[in-house]
Amino acid sequence: MRLLQFGLLVSLASGLAAILVYITGVTHLYDNYQPSNEDLKALHSLQRNFQKCARANGLGLQAVSGKDYCQVSIYFPSDTVPKWKDPKTGELEGLSFDFNLCEAVATWEQVRNSTTILTREFIDALRNGWEEYAWRRINKGILLNRCKNKTLCVEKLSLVLPDTPPYLPRQFGRCAVIGNSGDLLKTRFGNEIDAYDAVIRENGAPIQNYSDYVGKKSTFRLLNRGSAKALDKVVELDETRKEVLIIKTTIHDIMRKMIQDVPIKNPVYLMLGASFGSAAKGTGLKALEFALSICESVDMYGFTVDPGYKEWTRYFSESRQGHTPLHGRAYYQMMECLGLIKIHSPMRADPNRVVKWVPSLDTIRAARIASDKLLR
Repeated sequence: MRLLQFGLLVSLASGLAAILVYITGVTHLYDNYQPSNEDLKALHSLQRNFQKCARANGLGLQAVSGKDYCQVSIYFPSDTVPKWKDPKTGELEGLSFDFNLCEAVATWEQVRNSTTILTREFIDALRNGWEEYAWRRINKGILLNRCKNKTLCVEKLSLVLPDTPPYLPRQFGRCAVIGNSGDLLKTRFGNEIDAYDAVIRENGAPIQNYSDYVGKKSTFRLLNRGSAKALDKVVELDETRKEVLIIKTTIHDIMRKMIQDVPIKNPVYLMLGASFGSAAKGTGLKALEFALSICESVDMYGFTVDPGYKEWTRYFSESRQGHTPLHGRAYYQMMECLGLIKIHSPMRADPNRVVKWVPSLDTIRAARIASDKLLR
């Protein structure tokens, strides 16, 4: 009996010890995911420098800290007169915009270290990638019965689907992303733009007759659905016929036919990008995303970011209703103050302009680690 009691005590003690070890391990694991004082200090430093940067470089914009270390709000001067109206509600665009610096740091760090070109390798790596994802990148792909006939889907994607990423992170040095804003005609940036290692353009923006302002060099061109359906016209915009064409939507039978019949010899790919929710929208942001995935540094031109511009204009055609211009300007200023890009515009035309109060790489790195913990 005593031996039995002793055995029970040993078993009970072992069980309690195991529970304590488990609790200790879980607690330790939990602690590893909780931001330390050093983490919070890094986020506070990021937020403080961000506010100083917006004030020093934002041409009237002010950044105010929010309810925690991640939240900031960017305010326009009170005398700013918005012109863009929400087509659904009819409401004018606001003069303040909220951003989460932790989410921004984490998302853009992922972009900096990822490919943004859709590959067969990516689809194959997804669980049920062909049945759940591939058909979504084909126009009217829903009619393909979720790619149950994989051979048919492979055929439709074959002209734009490389096996592995054609470009690697930081493959290029200095890159310029050229928007379509009418403010490009205010400054002759042409020679400056042509000096970059790679130049990324958008949609049907012409080069001929505007090279003094927008340069001649063109390495990549990001295309929305409308421009992609006119690939035969787009390839004529670059006289070298060497532009890499990147479609941000889906492959369409019209595109396939043009690639084969014209024929179009330029490389053509589909973009695989991150989701930025309700942040700045449009091909411009996707062009910056692509650039940040392949370039060491990224400068932007022609994005309507100076005070006085309340609506989107284009340097080669009449003004048109576009995306939320004030929100876009605020978002791009956030990107500059996180050290992601450098803005060039008529009011920021000095190529040697130094962006003041940009957080150091060490601060960004520490803030990213802290952000990962907070976002888990």
